[in-house]
Amino acid sequence: MDTRYKLLRKMAVTHAAVADTTVFESLLDRSNTSRDVFADRGYPTTERDATLKQAGWRVHIQRKGSATKGISEAQKKRNRRIATPRARVEHVFGALAQMGGKLVRCIGIVRVTFALHLKAASYNLKRLVFLKEGGLPPF
Repeated sequence: MDTRYKLLRKMAVTHAAVADTTVFESLLDRSNTSRDVFADRGYPTTERDATLKQAGWRVHIQRKGSATKGISEAQKKRNRRIATPRARVEHVFGALAQMGGKLVRCIGIVRVTFALHLKAASYNLKRLVFLKEGGLPPF
């Protein structure tokens, strides 16, 4: 499947005290033919890089500077190269934000999971209609 047409497929729903970096590895799709992993500045750790590389992934995680030391020009260029393919994924999150984002007003993780899956399904249907109307093969 061409990556331009990839739909939102996999998500993990946790309570608010769980950081999204803790479920990062569980969201990787091992059946995906691309072994590239793209992530923003919140995810880099040497342990994570080593684990992903050992599992056969090509790691493209942006780097961040510290409070006392910024990042080098080479790292800035690397971050820009990584940001380009990530931009398409960020459009999906932007579309979901326009649909109300991750905020769901209900009690219970099961209900929240259901509501977020409905949002993802409605995004996928909206994207499918857009592709079909544009004359592009969606799959």
